[in-house]
Amino acid sequence: MSTTIAPTDEAGIIAAVQAAQAAREPLAIEGQGSKRGMLRPVQAARSLSTRALTGVTLYRPAELIISARAGTPLAEIEAALAEKGQQLIAESPYLNGVFGTSAAPSIGGVVAANLSGPRRVAWGATRDHVMGLRFINGAGEAIRSGGRVLKNVTGLDLCKLLSGSYGTLGVITEVTLKVLPKPETSATLLIETPDLASAVDALSAGLGSPFGVSAAAALPQRDHVVAAMRLEDFAASVTYRMEKLRGVLGSFGTQRVIEDAESRAFWRGVREVEPLRAMPGEAIWRVSVRPSAGPRIAAAADAIGGRAMLDWGGGLVWIAASPSTANHAAISAAAEAEAGAAMLFRAPESLRLAVPILPEETAPLAKISARVKEALDPGGLFNPGHLRAA
Repeated sequence: MSTTIAPTDEAGIIAAVQAAQAAREPLAIEGQGSKRGMLRPVQAARSLSTRALTGVTLYRPAELIISARAGTPLAEIEAALAEKGQQLIAESPYLNGVFGTSAAPSIGGVVAANLSGPRRVAWGATRDHVMGLRFINGAGEAIRSGGRVLKNVTGLDLCKLLSGSYGTLGVITEVTLKVLPKPETSATLLIETPDLASAVDALSAGLGSPFGVSAAAALPQRDHVVAAMRLEDFAASVTYRMEKLRGVLGSFGTQRVIEDAESRAFWRGVREVEPLRAMPGEAIWRVSVRPSAGPRIAAAADAIGGRAMLDWGGGLVWIAASPSTANHAAISAAAEAEAGAAMLFRAPESLRLAVPILPEETAPLAKISARVKEALDPGGLFNPGHLRAA
């Protein structure tokens, strides 16, 4: 078992990185450790955790901005925002159920993994709302990118580069996020459709309407598929728009509307991939494709005895199936055939070590990635082998 270092301030993070650099010892970078089962296992004798680096450092509700140290639990951020009637925009998931952990996800980990929930289809990914961040590079230097105001154009935009880098380019110590007012109410239209293709057609029609659909998912049932679309805003607005949306989508199937509390619970479940009901021994894949290809990816999952659910209007396909190299190859091939990307999201360590969990990069992209890595972490200290075999 690796030794974990958890400094209580940024200076401690810098000291730990500089010591690792001097000893030429790689580090496993993590926040609260809620997603250790994600990606390839990191081969490092020491772990550097930001879990003790906590606390909101700036919150200006009138300016729709919040800053917090990287180890701050996501729930703490959400609670602080809720007191002022605000929320994180990308509806970031916790995924404790997916990974079977009880550790609280940290805001730094959410940004490092660029994790986004159902609202991403309408409002963008987590990285789109990162206004600024601080991180420590492989030389032990503190670097700030972006700022704490919405109209910020200072310096190179490293925020998007670090968002989704999974701790391989630097140790994030503080993030600044744009937030928005929390909607007064939520309502969801559920439509029974005969198959996934019909469900995605319904979702596309809803998302293409002028009525502000903020989430769109397709959930296969035993003998039909439920197409679900959410509206959020002031109560009067939601009521008016729901009536109009139902009229536009009347030809797609039998309709039912669920209101505020039930609607919010429904989308929390979608956010946490609960409708898939993945068993502990199953692997989970996350496939990104154009929405019209979603049903064909789901068919590929069905062909190997797996199950699927679709989010983001059909553009995000979650698959649960038996963990095997053959199943991984089948899902990866199906995604590649649709110009999409398959990620092995959860699996036993043996499978994560045996297969490429992410699509191989093209030669030009691999060359750029290597140059970025060389610039920010020339010693290869951070999370070696986490994304691809070294």
